[in-house]
Amino acid sequence: MLLAILLTLFAVWILNSVLFPTEFKPVKLSTTEQQVLDEKLQRFERFQTQADRRASRSRPFTNTTDELTPEAYTEEGASREIRLSEKELNALLAKNTDLATRLAIDLSDRLASAKLLVHLDETFPLLGGNTVKLTAGAELAYASGKPVVKLRGVSVWGVPVPNAWLGGLKNVDLIQEFGQEPGFWKAFADGVEAIEVRDGHLLILLRE
Repeated sequence: MLLAILLTLFAVWILNSVLFPTEFKPVKLSTTEQQVLDEKLQRFERFQTQADRRASRSRPFTNTTDELTPEAYTEEGASREIRLSEKELNALLAKNTDLATRLAIDLSDRLASAKLLVHLDETFPLLGGNTVKLTAGAELAYASGKPVVKLRGVSVWGVPVPNAWLGGLKNVDLIQEFGQEPGFWKAFADGVEAIEVRDGHLLILLRE
């Protein structure tokens, strides 16, 4: 009898924590980490005056639409480098999208991985109303003068999805496959000078 109860409790735990997981805990930065991220974001903000930028380093990044002043457009001195840590990337998602509790990104050498919680509609057969966990990984690199983007795989509940169900795109270089014709992948490749993913860090250098 005791064994049956323990097995039942274990089955319930598996269903709730593995098959139907709860939401992720949003990433929060410390004050110092937030200031570092703000400074990075300010490099892409060309609408503030130099005085505004100096002042904003001491406060969290906010939308300053009501503080805009007329300013001639210029690219002089603009940084074309996007450099973010894994924690900063997840914090941006948590602060600026509705994915804070449903998406988590991991950065390792040449690999960007994601965990995504998907809530199924009530009308979905058998599993309707529940939340399922999807995981995916993509190789991101730069070689032979162009970006490399390869889907490493997608899993549902830890079970890898067959390549056939992914349209045969597993381990295929999407830039090589689709970057020759006009479209998203060609435009993306043409706009990137370099890309590097290493443990906990992302670097993208944009072209002029």
